[in-house]
Parts: sequence; C-alpha cells; structure tokens
Amino acid sequence: MEQLTAADQQKRTDLRKMKVVAASFLVGATVIFFATHAFEGAWVGYVRAAAEAGMVGALADWFAVTALFRRPLGLPIPHTAIIPTRKNMFGKTLGDFVGVNFLSPEIVQDKLRRAGIAERAGAWVKQPENAERVTNELANVLKGAITVLKDEEVQAVVEHAIVKRVTAKPWGPPLGKLLGQVLTDGAHHKLVDLMCDRAYEWVRDNYDKVSLIVTDRAPAWSPKFVDSMLGDKVYTELVNFAWAVKTDVNHPMRLAVDQFLIEFSSDMQTDPGTMQRAEQVKQQVINHPDVQKLISSAWGTAKKMLLDAAEDPSSELRRRVTQGLITLGTNLTDDPELRAKVDGWLEQAAGYVVSNYRAEITTLITDTVERWDAEETSRKIELQVGRDLQFIRINGTVVGALAGLVIYTVANVLF
Repeated sequence: MEQLTAADQQKRTDLRKMKVVAASFLVGATVIFFATHAFEGAWVGYVRAAAEAGMVGALADWFAVTALFRRPLGLPIPHTAIIPTRKNMFGKTLGDFVGVNFLSPEIVQDKLRRAGIAERAGAWVKQPENAERVTNELANVLKGAITVLKDEEVQAVVEHAIVKRVTAKPWGPPLGKLLGQVLTDGAHHKLVDLMCDRAYEWVRDNYDKVSLIVTDRAPAWSPKFVDSMLGDKVYTELVNFAWAVKTDVNHPMRLAVDQFLIEFSSDMQTDPGTMQRAEQVKQQVINHPDVQKLISSAWGTAKKMLLDAAEDPSSELRRRVTQGLITLGTNLTDDPELRAKVDGWLEQAAGYVVSNYRAEITTLITDTVERWDAEETSRKIELQVGRDLQFIRINGTVVGALAGLVIYTVANVLF
C-alpha cells in the first residue's frame, strides 16, 4: 500500500472533485439530449444537436484521458494504458532528453559561469555566523567519522601503513644526506657552540671532581702535596683548553669535530659497516618499550585530541577553521583573480564530470523508472497532473456542444 503525504492526499481530493465536475458536464449534456425529445419546436433541434455533440465530445475526451493511465472500462483496447505499458520507454526517453539538453558540458559550464558561485559562496561564508555554522558542521562530520572508525583497524593502519613503511627503508643514507646538508649550511655550529659552552662551564665549576680524578689515579707512593699540585695543574690546563675551544671558532678541536661529522655523514651514505650500525640503532629504537607503547597508543591519543577539539567550541582547531573560512570568504569577494580561478576550477570539474559520467547520470533516471511498479507509477502521475487533465473533458463537452450547434445551424441554413 503506497504511503501518501498530506500534499498528495490533498491532490487526490482535488482530482476526485474535478472528476465529478467533468462527469457532471457529461451528465448534463445527456439529460438535455433526452429531455429535448419531449418537446417540439424549431429551437429544440438546435439544443438537441448541441447536447448530442457535447455528449460525444465528453465521451471522446474521457476515453483519451483515461487511456493514458488505464484501460477504459477494463477493455483490452489497443493503444490504451499508455503510461503503464510504455513506462520504461518514457524513462529512457526522459534520460536521453536530460542528457542531451541539460548535461551538456557547455550548458553546465555556462550556467556555473553566470551563477558566480565563488562570489556568492565568499559573501556568505565571510559572515562570522555562517563561518561558525560551517565549522560546526565540519566538527560534526569529523566526530561522526572518528566515532565510526574502529580503533583496532585504525591502529593496524598506523602500524602497517606508516610505521612499517618508515622502518622498511634504510635510515643511514637519508640521515647521512641530511647531516651533510646541515654541515654544508653551517647550521651545526650553534650546536657545537652550545656543547663548548657547557663543557667549559662544567670544567670551571668542578674543580673538586677534576682534582679527585687525578689524586685517585696517582701512585700510592706519590706524596699528597705532589698529587695536589698535579691536580691544580691538570685543572688549570683543562680550563684553559675548554676556554680556547669555546672562544676560538678555528680551534683544531672544532675543526676536528667538523671533519669527523663530514666523514661520518659520508660513511652513513656509502660505508656498509656504518649503514649496518645505523640499522641496528634503528631497530633498537623501534623495539624500545617506550617507543612501542607510543606507537600502540598513537591513534588513541590522536583520537582524543581530535574529539576534544571538535567538541569544544573555543578550541584552537575550531577557532582557526572559523577564521580561515572568514579569510577565504573575504578573499573570494575582494580578489577578482582568485574568484576567477575558483570559478574556473568549478567549471572544469563540472565539465569533466558531465563529459565522463553523463551516461551514468542518465542511467540513474532510466534505472529508477524501470524499478517503479507500472500501476503505481500510473497512479502517481495521474495524481500529479490528473486534475488539469479533467479540464480536457470539460472543454471537450463545451467545444463539442458548440461544434454540434454550428454544424446543425449551417446544415439547416444550406439545406
């Protein structure tokens, strides 16, 4: 049993009323026709002729209108019940008509060009309340997508598609190349400066530790004052050495560090032994319990961060999205060049879709019509246009009566 909306129920009521009105014209013409047989007079022939022609016109148009949707009186008359029997052909014809006249790339692109979508969208989205509304919808979509995803499946993707790919490739050559670029740019000098500063400060502030190391390693037979003097001497030399390295950018120690780093970056790219040790270090890092724990909890942490940001209207993520939308809208309305580019992209995309998928789009129409039940389709179409078609019956009665009257009058005048 088909379900009708309130609007369809009203249309059905209106259709029934119009059918009664159209039928009343036929009944009226019939009553007049038979009533005229009880009277005599010159005028009676004219009325009878008009009524008779009106009956014929009403019956003919009733047959024509009824034949569109069903077989009149249930009789198997050829070329009746046109809509139920030729439904699929109508669907194919409609699909072809839409494809040729509406899904042409030129028509679609011209329509988009004249619509000025980029300017309209920019004017709308630059309004703060509209930008906030779009942000809310995006947040809801993000929350829905994250909620639907299964944690174990996403985690498996993270581990296999990301971690495995990262660890599958050797680390030595790319790291060596990166280190070489850093050395070429001189970006490592600040790190070396920091290390020299810290080394000098440590030596300067740890006199007791340096002296203790010297005295502990001195022979047992060595006098204490000699050990103390030696400790002072070693400490002084270390302080002077650390200061020299700290202040002299061309100190041999610094140059040795640079040379070591250069050779190390080259070895990481070309020396099998160094590359093998880099792979061992990589495996040690990946297999470390803390790293494994971080990998296993990566999606859970990211999911919580995204959900918190999406649910909090004052979060940095949502504020940035809203501000970005406002900025985009402002640029679209104020920058003709950007607006032209966006409109051009839309036109190209629409043209591509229409050119390559027009058949699939029109197939949607034909396939949908083919799935409809023939009788139900006929009832639905009649519900939509049947009320207007009843005027054909009314007009047929009136026009038929007038035509009959004219013919009868002309016949009497001429003959």
